[in-house]
Amino acid sequence: MTTHPTLIVHNAKIHTGVARRPEVQAIAVTGNRIAAVGTNGQIRSLAGPATLIIDAGRRRIIPGLIDSHIHMIRGGLTYNLELRWDGVPSLADAMRMLAEQVAHTPPPQWVRVVGGFTEYQFAEKRLPTLDELNTVAPDTPVFVLHLYDRALLNAAALRACGYTRDAPDPPGGRIERNGSGEPTGLLLATPSALLLYSALAKGPSLPYEYQINSTRHFMRELNRLGITSVIDAGGGLQHYPDDYRAIEELQLHRLLTVRVAYNLFTQRPGEELDDFRHWSSILRPGDGDEFYRLNGAGEMLVFSAADFENFRRPRPELSKAMEDDLEQVARLLATRRWPWRMHATYDETIGRALDVFERIDRDIPLQGLRWFFDHAETVSDRNLERIARLGGGIAIQHRMAYQGEYFVERYGAAAAERTPPVRRMLEMGLRVGTGSDATRVASYDPWTTLHWLTTGRTVGGLELYPQGNRLDRAMALSLCTRHNTWFSGEDELKGQLDVGLLADFAVLSQDYFQVPDEEIRQIVSELTVVDGRIVYASGDFRGHDLTPPPAMPDWSPVLSGSGCWKSAPARVPVQAARLHAACSTHQGNGHALWGMPGCSCWAF
Repeated sequence: MTTHPTLIVHNAKIHTGVARRPEVQAIAVTGNRIAAVGTNGQIRSLAGPATLIIDAGRRRIIPGLIDSHIHMIRGGLTYNLELRWDGVPSLADAMRMLAEQVAHTPPPQWVRVVGGFTEYQFAEKRLPTLDELNTVAPDTPVFVLHLYDRALLNAAALRACGYTRDAPDPPGGRIERNGSGEPTGLLLATPSALLLYSALAKGPSLPYEYQINSTRHFMRELNRLGITSVIDAGGGLQHYPDDYRAIEELQLHRLLTVRVAYNLFTQRPGEELDDFRHWSSILRPGDGDEFYRLNGAGEMLVFSAADFENFRRPRPELSKAMEDDLEQVARLLATRRWPWRMHATYDETIGRALDVFERIDRDIPLQGLRWFFDHAETVSDRNLERIARLGGGIAIQHRMAYQGEYFVERYGAAAAERTPPVRRMLEMGLRVGTGSDATRVASYDPWTTLHWLTTGRTVGGLELYPQGNRLDRAMALSLCTRHNTWFSGEDELKGQLDVGLLADFAVLSQDYFQVPDEEIRQIVSELTVVDGRIVYASGDFRGHDLTPPPAMPDWSPVLSGSGCWKSAPARVPVQAARLHAACSTHQGNGHALWGMPGCSCWAF
């Protein structure tokens, strides 16, 4: 019996990422796998009576993009609360968006701008002043987070947080005060960001059902950008298993539209070994399925090794206890064959960690374990060689696209030319992948990553890298697709468009390989396929889209078009969101699981 494809996309320019056949015209999907790639005639001839056939109109198709370092699980729980300034071109635009959201936000809720932008992206090259925030929002709390180096709180947010003249400065943070000793509203990381995200945590959170809805909207936004898979790096105040309930319920109901491999991040300074001993006794890497699976440990392994990512402050000197703390945890993980990832911004941190890993390797070989460093902006050639000998990898992020100006100010333009030395890493044969470190430190937009890798410029326009540390567009794309599969142990499953691999791909709004440099950052996906299913469609393909669940709450910034500043996706009218919230079917335990049988909101 012949099995016909369930989906065919033809009349396209398909970049497969496969060396032996780099470009084809058409692709056929059967179930969740790629059944065939080839010419239009070859693939069209496979169609059966039930095959969905889509004419791509000569658009560019690429493998689904993979973010190897993102905080998606944590970010999903709050996405519907956040006003995003990612890519907004001017402070005037940003403040207009803020004023509009203030008008829609009921008390005692906050307006939160939670990272993903830099002052240098604005035409004005500055942040808003506290006076400007107080003028726009005299009564509504406003919290603006900037790159984990500072947060701006208006007077209403200061009151909501309870910061008074008697509030002490926490370790590694500073509450700025006026001449009378009263807090001004400026919070500084010096260099720890604990003060910033502990202040953010004082705001109202979403109910559990709304967290499910919020996570769905965040996944849809990632799908709009062509992202089909992520590796979640855990995060501060992201506790396992409590903060994983929403993502696991979505997986249970088969409502994930992004594949998630997750790492477990210790939350208890001084008790890190206990955390990993417990988790490794009840879980094994790989537990789960192709949509949701455990990846390993990190990015926080031990708190004494945290060197932060704030280039506006000097590099922190780490505790002398770091090596002993790290060896206990890494030795346990190596013994139990748990892969790990480790946050390490500076070469000095990497060198000290490698001393530990080399000592462990003499007793327990690390080859084949798929361990890696995250960030590694200032890593040296010597330490790259040591990483290679131990079989490790490096996951880089586009943090320099947001902090490059600050790095140059502190360390000079010459030092910035190889921060991080991505071309050198590749020349040495290291495992290298890319991600964003979103949602707070930088934007989740993968097209900013691709622009940064290929042009060497920051989002503010500063040229950081000479030609010798830039990548061509095909190599940059491979770091966002095929190369990233090593970090989750999924090399044989995805990252390319070839027969037998998972059917994850994106049909782009513009041809990535043809557009001028500055238009790379404007690209979105007009049709995103995950697991052989269309999960997002817009423009000429809008008829194939599944209508998104109305955002909750009904004053959410998502309803006003908040997201990466590009061609805006379709938004659900506020009245639709209110009708959904009132739907009697969804007043119970699962009301945010839009699309379940019996939902009277189905039409929306």
